[in-house]
Amino acid sequence: MKLFPKIEPFNTNYLSVGDGHELYIEQSGNPEGIPVLFLHGGPGAGTSSVYRQFFNPEIYRIILFDQRGSGKSLPYGSIENNTSQHLIEDIKTILDNLSVKRTILYGGSWGSTLALLFSQKHPQYVYSMVLRGIFLCRSQDIQWFYQKGADSIYPEYWIEFIDKIPSDERTNILEAFHKRIHGTDKNISDEMCKRWAIWEGKCSTLYPSPMVIDQFDKCSISLSKIETHFFYNNCFIDENEIIKNVHKIENIKCEIIHGRYDIVCPFQQAYDLNKAYVKSKMNIIEDAGHSLLEPGISKKVLEIFTNHENLIT
Repeated sequence: MKLFPKIEPFNTNYLSVGDGHELYIEQSGNPEGIPVLFLHGGPGAGTSSVYRQFFNPEIYRIILFDQRGSGKSLPYGSIENNTSQHLIEDIKTILDNLSVKRTILYGGSWGSTLALLFSQKHPQYVYSMVLRGIFLCRSQDIQWFYQKGADSIYPEYWIEFIDKIPSDERTNILEAFHKRIHGTDKNISDEMCKRWAIWEGKCSTLYPSPMVIDQFDKCSISLSKIETHFFYNNCFIDENEIIKNVHKIENIKCEIIHGRYDIVCPFQQAYDLNKAYVKSKMNIIEDAGHSLLEPGISKKVLEIFTNHENLIT
């Protein structure tokens, strides 16, 4: 299946959500269609125009927004008043502002985390969820990618990633990057942001993808500042909170899409969620890594959204 043709938004605006933050929001497709809210990854990655092309514009009212500090939202790269709880309430504010009573949630990677957290807090707003590359934000999930696990899959990328970290600080790579990215030396911060983002970009696809790596490079400042801020603070949630609260969404359908060879968010996370979440359906993509732009993952997302009636009943 191919992506839908490129389209332009029928509406764009900035919404003030308090705390000095203004969120960029766009709508495309059918203004009277089924609402689908796209939750981007990172946190801090921002949206892209290609995301509009995963949804039939005749059927869906496609809503994209850049989370606090991300993409076109202002102030760029800000970590002030930027937590999971802020983002959860931002989603509610956006839906209320757009007079959307219920929506389908699409979320990938961190977007899957945010979709689950929002649904557990405000289930009445959600028809169903389509989640790709599950990230549960447990300490073991963060440790896998930033301390011990992924380094053994991509040792050459890992050495490039941590090369500027002194050996006596390598027992806590996240802390070492957090200190430098949020330090006072802008040159060091910018360099470490780039290293942080490129590491994730290189690990996100089954086969090397210069296009995907370039996407990570372009958003390196916001991505790295906000990711390190969130991960250093355990994403501002309790350990294993999503699994513990899965009973709160037991009546919400969920399609899980996960690449078998996802190195950023290993398949174990999707497996654990699926076991605990009765209404979820697992879709394993056997020849894919993490990225939405992996061919098998893109195809499955398009396929699921083709059957729109199943997502709203």
